[in-house]
Amino acid sequence: MSRIGTQPVPVPSGVTVESSGRHVSVKGPRGSIGIDIRPEIDVEVTDGEVLVQTNESGDPRKTRAYHGLTRALIGNMVHGVHEGFSKTLELIGVGWNMSVQGRSVVLNVGFCHPVKLDLPDGVEAEATKPTILVVSGVDKQAVGQFAAIVRAVRPPEPYKGKGIRYENEYVRRKAGKSFGS
Repeated sequence: MSRIGTQPVPVPSGVTVESSGRHVSVKGPRGSIGIDIRPEIDVEVTDGEVLVQTNESGDPRKTRAYHGLTRALIGNMVHGVHEGFSKTLELIGVGWNMSVQGRSVVLNVGFCHPVKLDLPDGVEAEATKPTILVVSGVDKQAVGQFAAIVRAVRPPEPYKGKGIRYENEYVRRKAGKSFGS
């Protein structure tokens, strides 16, 4: 048995979890999200909590892994529709900026052209300052993936520290060339 999988998922007030066959859907004040579960796993919804159990079919080693994974995914869905997920990105560079125009993020990061990235469904972005972008949504994976795509446009470099980085991300600095005789 998985240690994480055996723990029940608490369901806060205002959030509903429904399980029908192999599909689990979660609805809350911030939106709704669903997932299809593996045939080795059973989900039981009781009042106030969700129990994830194995039905002992298939390879036991993989079943244990799916047990913990399914519980973690359902827990993330409940947290996402109740409170939401967000990632904050900082832009460091002279004259560089980013803005949100409709359903796309426009980055001016030292290239000869602005970089335009379209927002996926269920993900919102807000430029609180020209150098700070907050990506938020109910799906933890989608929020993290879009934040990683934005960061990959200009990752932080180790010599001057310029680039796009996560909030409070530590970038190890290197010394430049030293001239000596």
